[in-house]
Amino acid sequence: MATMRAARLNVKTRTLELKDVPRPVPGRGQVLVRVKAAGVCLSDVHLIDGTLTPLHLEGDEVTLGHEVSGVVEEIGPDVMDPEVGDRVILQAGQTDRSGKVITRGVDYDGGWAEYALADEETLVPIPDDLPFDQAAIIPDAVSTPWASITSTADVGPAEAVAVWGAGGLGAHAVKLLRLVGAAPVIAADPDPRARERALAFGADAALDPTASDFLSTIGEMTGGQGLNVAFDFAGVPVVREQALRLLGEHGRLVLVGLTDEPLEVKDGTRFSYLQQQILGHYGSEPEHVVQLVELVNAGRVDFASSISGTLGLEEAPAAVEQLEKRTGSPIRLVLEP
Repeated sequence: MATMRAARLNVKTRTLELKDVPRPVPGRGQVLVRVKAAGVCLSDVHLIDGTLTPLHLEGDEVTLGHEVSGVVEEIGPDVMDPEVGDRVILQAGQTDRSGKVITRGVDYDGGWAEYALADEETLVPIPDDLPFDQAAIIPDAVSTPWASITSTADVGPAEAVAVWGAGGLGAHAVKLLRLVGAAPVIAADPDPRARERALAFGADAALDPTASDFLSTIGEMTGGQGLNVAFDFAGVPVVREQALRLLGEHGRLVLVGLTDEPLEVKDGTRFSYLQQQILGHYGSEPEHVVQLVELVNAGRVDFASSISGTLGLEEAPAAVEQLEKRTGSPIRLVLEP
């Protein structure tokens, strides 16, 4: 039996280990993809540290990695479109036969491996000139903020927006908000490296949310009208408190960062009078990934500056540690098996 190397997480012991495992064989409607690049996300860190637990995983182990690009290696029966050699990215999740939404690298094996198995409908073709490392991060790192902007928040031209947390998702939110015409685009992050990055990605201003004049500065930048949309990519209660204070009439607070901490609206009368909204957001839909590939292909956006480093598959534990400790303030680290 053919084998391959894979980074496997035991969800009982929360241990990550590089192992030789059987190479998957594509079944009906499936393809085998030779992985060229796979992103390292904070969700992977949280799966390892126990903050997140798979809901639908069969067994105790899973190959991590939900941001995957590669080349079609083998085709199973009844596959219609993909051909061997096609360059593709894989959707980060899908709906299984029972109707459950399941996530790659969480509920079933992902791309921290030499090969990944995928249903045909989860493949998205990519152009020849899109590097695999940049392509890999589109599902989730880019598509999640894109979906939060275009679908959940429905941001319009010239709307005043602020992004709390300019990390792997928030930095892309800044770039994409500029693309859809939001103005001004304000980034808030206590890390000076993150603020510098946000400016490079197109923010009109990058502020320290711990500064004494933070609230008044945003008030001035919005002409006293407040924010149309506030995005919380940090998942921190104090961020949500600040954001609610800064929302203007019909303002929307979009919760993208995950936390189990309670959310408190301290001035409910003001919140209701101004007809404000709090909107939860998670992930993206398949069409968002397709849209982003088309935008890249049209030259509207690129993600070359999003790749903070590439490491080999054997270095997966080191990549996790670097992201967990924010060593070098990475946007996205990518594994190349």
